Amino acid sequence: MTTPQSRTINNVLPCKKKWLNLQCRNMEREVVSHDTPFKYNYFDKMNSDPKIKWDECRHIIRQNISLEQYEMLFAYTEFKSYANDELILSIPSQFIYDMLEKDEYVQLIAATLKRVFGKKINLSYSITVVKKPENNIVVQSANKPVVANGKPRKAANTTPDNTAVDPDELDSQLHEGYTFDSFIEGDSNKLARSIGQAIAFNPAKTFNPFFVFGPSGCGKTHLVNAIGWSIKEQHPELRVLYLSAHLFTVQYTDSVRQNKTNDFINFYQTIDVLILDDVQELSGRISTQNTFFHIFNHLHMNGKQIILTADRPPVKIEGLEDRLLTRFKWGLQAEIEKPTKALRKKILSAKVKKEGLDIPNDVIDYISNNLDNNIRDLEGIIRSLMAYSVVYNCDISRELVDKIIPHYVDTNNDKFTTDDIKRVVCNFFNISEEVLCSTSRKQEVVYVRQLTMYLANRHTEDSHVQIGKAIGGRNHSTVIHSIKQVNNLIDTEPKTKSDIEAIEKRLNT
Repeated sequence: MTTPQSRTINNVLPCKKKWLNLQCRNMEREVVSHDTPFKYNYFDKMNSDPKIKWDECRHIIRQNISLEQYEMLFAYTEFKSYANDELILSIPSQFIYDMLEKDEYVQLIAATLKRVFGKKINLSYSITVVKKPENNIVVQSANKPVVANGKPRKAANTTPDNTAVDPDELDSQLHEGYTFDSFIEGDSNKLARSIGQAIAFNPAKTFNPFFVFGPSGCGKTHLVNAIGWSIKEQHPELRVLYLSAHLFTVQYTDSVRQNKTNDFINFYQTIDVLILDDVQELSGRISTQNTFFHIFNHLHMNGKQIILTADRPPVKIEGLEDRLLTRFKWGLQAEIEKPTKALRKKILSAKVKKEGLDIPNDVIDYISNNLDNNIRDLEGIIRSLMAYSVVYNCDISRELVDKIIPHYVDTNNDKFTTDDIKRVVCNFFNISEEVLCSTSRKQEVVYVRQLTMYLANRHTEDSHVQIGKAIGGRNHSTVIHSIKQVNNLIDTEPKTKSDIEAIEKRLNT
């Protein structure tokens, strides 16, 4: 059973794309195709089969996007039903839905539907993912309307308007899907998440301000948006606003240019929950900092919640005025660290389940071992795997992952030292580093020594001379010979390949 997600297509934003030339200028119109052109009569189409109408829509869409875009998205978008001016399209995954909801496709679809159907209609997507014949998974999509409350959504980079007093009229600019339900908890973010939930339950009464810091791509933006959504759900009377410090600076500069600084400040003083992302962007901007200082003071003194994020703790942000730095340290600071391997695996598993992908556990382990930078990379590789799987109609395998991973990770990056590799290899084969670096010519010792040189060459940027020096003072020609020997063994001895994979797994643990 599927549950379609409805979205009304209206108030289509203007666009300069070539498809806007498809306007009803004549009683009868020919649509030129790259392959077989066809005609339809504008009057007759109202009485035609709605499935045929959707086929006409796809034909028009095909002429206005690339073949690759069409094959990836619209070739898998099928007519399901049409009744009472509601069109339901069947699509195979959340990934396809997310792509179709991008502005360029929303506008293209809306204009094409209006052109072919002759009126505004409601569009719904029925998202059904089938992993196995006996196991249908239905993914409920998020609604991202072109309009909010009957009005076009205001562009995020425009100066805010303080005439919108009703919280329902304020676009909070929160990211769709960034909720607590989709925020995976682990040791690296448990404290920040717990505090965030406490704040959402009782804003401005527990930790104010709340300062979240940590490396880029580790979930700070997701967390503060989740707090915002939760506050809006539990306290709908509060005015919640999320924005980046960069956007705040742009808006402030724009208000100065238009001589509307007082309006700018007055607007932000009406906010009940202000979420400012990446405050390190205020560094060195004295005038913007001065304005934010007064806004901060007003909000804090009036019991309003302030939530801040940065890529480092406040004391390490250079170029901040002391009075602003002091206020950043008033409340509670919580660090979100890089995700651990366990958390990366949990996040990957959740993404895989959401997309309805069928990825073997060993492939998930491989990805979580090799993508250890941030969560954003994990999301990116899942989307890439989904796109490859759909476009090329292939299973997701280790070979496919190997093809995509270099797009996200510098495979030549120095992740380990030769000493790290020596330690792990010796532990794996249960021999001492003294024996490894000795002059022993025992076959088992030589094998371990050669593997160590091979792995050091593969996972570090050390030269052959440096590797040889670290392993008993061997010369560079010995290192080159060892690397060649291991490469030969990989092709002929399964045990060698197995040993290398097991050692690399330990290196990444």
